[in-house]
Amino acid sequence: MSSLVQSVDWLAIAPPTITAVVALAVLVADLFLPDGKKGALGWLAIGGLVLAGLSLLPLLDGDRSTFCLTSGAEACSYTADHFALVIQFLVLGGALLTALLSINSITDLKLPAGEFWFLLLSSAAGAALLPASRDLATLVIALEVASLPAFALVGLRRGDRLSSEAALKFFLSSVTATAVMLLGVSFVYAATGSLHLTQVAEGLTHVDPRLDVLAQAGVALTLVGFAFKTAAVPFHFWVPDTYVGAPLPVAAYLSVVGKAVGFSGLILVTVVAFPSYGRVWGPALAVLAALTMTAGNVAALRQRPDRTHSAVRLLAWSSVAQAGYLLVPIASAAYTADSSGGAAHAVGSTVAYALMYAAVNLGAFAVAALVARTSPANRVADYRGLSARRPLAALALAFFLLCLAGLPPGIIGLFAKVTVFSAAVDAGLGWLAVVMAVNVVIALYYYLQWTAVLFRAPEGAPAAEGAPGPVPTSAHPEGAPGTVPTAAHPEGVPAPVSTVAQEPEPAKAKIPATLTAAIGLAAVLGIALSGAPQLVLRFASGVLL
Repeated sequence: MSSLVQSVDWLAIAPPTITAVVALAVLVADLFLPDGKKGALGWLAIGGLVLAGLSLLPLLDGDRSTFCLTSGAEACSYTADHFALVIQFLVLGGALLTALLSINSITDLKLPAGEFWFLLLSSAAGAALLPASRDLATLVIALEVASLPAFALVGLRRGDRLSSEAALKFFLSSVTATAVMLLGVSFVYAATGSLHLTQVAEGLTHVDPRLDVLAQAGVALTLVGFAFKTAAVPFHFWVPDTYVGAPLPVAAYLSVVGKAVGFSGLILVTVVAFPSYGRVWGPALAVLAALTMTAGNVAALRQRPDRTHSAVRLLAWSSVAQAGYLLVPIASAAYTADSSGGAAHAVGSTVAYALMYAAVNLGAFAVAALVARTSPANRVADYRGLSARRPLAALALAFFLLCLAGLPPGIIGLFAKVTVFSAAVDAGLGWLAVVMAVNVVIALYYYLQWTAVLFRAPEGAPAAEGAPGPVPTSAHPEGAPGTVPTAAHPEGVPAPVSTVAQEPEPAKAKIPATLTAAIGLAAVLGIALSGAPQLVLRFASGVLL
């Protein structure tokens, strides 16, 4: 009789375990710290995330598995392979940048510090657990551990109507998606008799013909929960309102870490558990990819620059469109599964694109958080003249937007899009490649439009270099703002300083060091990746699973 007792590989499970332990430590410390010292909780959380990230280093030598079956079958519930480590690095890095963004936001928005850091770390622990999960039960649990604290983070601004509505919409839609996913998992278990991904894959290759329809329904329904987390159409409707209602650091966290959770789970259930049913999920994901990128780009195109929160809404719809690009290689994996390493290469393309997207999108949200300190409405129009007020921040945001658009000097964005495009072509999905190319062109308009706004002169500013500050246009109805008509120059010449009523320029708000660090880290990472784009190709051609 085989023993049911097994040793636990604590080193393998260190990243999510350390994050969870630090979350509990923060919650306990919050009970004893006076209000004046609550700021220490943020640095404790940052230290825990750094420690969890460092725990990935000893795992680089090779795959490590734990919580395995003791009955002789080679099936484990937790595997720290290359795929899991890359996604855990992305998750912990994204959570770390979110923590840097949050240090001052907690004080500015009067959020409860203890609850915030506990919820953020708990969600990060679940997100770090998910890519290493190798059975459907652990996948569902990890997904919910990552999601449930996120609902509370969105609604943490007590008394704020937008925040409460966003949290409620996010919660109800997520619960519905999870219920549908659990129904699909139960169907798969009924058809295969197992929850471990490798055994499910084996069981689906010889399903009883009478259970084939049940298995197909289970495969399709299981994808729903992960499609919701990736914000794929038609499960995307929660995104814009949730991003607007949530504190900006939380919106940044959802846009990157939430997507990493969804896509890692989607990859595991499709490529590892359901490869033999590619005829079911392959076409479905290809259609979802086309719909998602199109709906996201069209909605982003319709955002009015003068609308309240238009900058956050544009980033929200942009993230929906980016999710469509990320779905393309996963859909392609269904058509290249029979080729040597075809599915693994497709997964590598998604991971490479996700790494690029995480760095530059978090950077864009960091600059948005900077602008929101002086312009709470956070309209795209509020970014006009940012190059004059904050030249480095404007350059950073321009770089991030160009990376998302796939234009130089954002070389990393261009290479990432090329790898995704080639994955579709290699899989024979020419129509999907054409749809993607059209959407990339559409996206160029609103990315470049926002970039151009950064370098325009502020409204009411004089056109001549060295001329005085902003001038009300109503004071000069016959000429350009800041000019005085003369006989020699009817169109007007720059008005003397003594004759123009000037509006005092608002004082610059001091940028918190942690916010500066977040923008700087994202920019350095983006520049480093653009300087070594072969890393993207190495991921795309490597075998992660």
